[in-house]
Amino acid sequence: VGLPLPREEARQRLESLRGLVAALGPVNLRAIGEQEALASRIDRLTRQVEDIEGARTALASLLEHLDRVLRERFRETFEAVSAEFGRLFVRLFEGGAAHLELLDETPEAEPGLEVIVRLPGKPPRSLAALSGGERVLVALALLFAMLRVHPSPFCVFDEVEAALDDANTKRFATLLRDLATSTQIIIITHNKGTMEAADILYGVTMQEPGVSSVLSVRLGTRPAPPDGRLEPAKVAVESAR
Repeated sequence: VGLPLPREEARQRLESLRGLVAALGPVNLRAIGEQEALASRIDRLTRQVEDIEGARTALASLLEHLDRVLRERFRETFEAVSAEFGRLFVRLFEGGAAHLELLDETPEAEPGLEVIVRLPGKPPRSLAALSGGERVLVALALLFAMLRVHPSPFCVFDEVEAALDDANTKRFATLLRDLATSTQIIIITHNKGTMEAADILYGVTMQEPGVSSVLSVRLGTRPAPPDGRLEPAKVAVESAR
């Protein structure tokens, strides 16, 4: 029978194959078990990767939903505050117009806010062109607008009306009285017009050096609220050290 290769070449080929077989080393009898363990681990890791991918998809969907809901609620609140701001502006300035505008409403950026005001009998102006008292009234209109849209149970004001004249202080006091129907208010002031709108007055004096005295006057000219916080038809003066 004729060989496909010459004898010498076949012998060299055989020696080469024997060398390759020897290089493989002894037969690993545990190879089948190791292959099964490795396949099981790969299957387990594959399932974990699929769970992570599913969780990432669900989280991305949730974030998109939350972002959409937040933007819708922000838009609703913004429009309500802008409308209330316009009404309070007309009330404080006895005319004119005002509203809020959003700037740069791209989905990737936080929108800015611009206040547009037109005083009675004057063209629209920026806030920088207004006087100190006018800027205070604009800020108060915006603050009270936000409190009307989302009332707070408790508010503290610190001389917010210091730059106002007597007429504007009276308008500010009417807003305070309206807000006091649903919110407890503490205001620090030296303005007599604001004090006249208060239910209770507290004054701190120092009749003796280093000793402060607190005087409280509970006004009784207004009816008490439903919670009974005030006592009508009674004026009390107290002193404490």
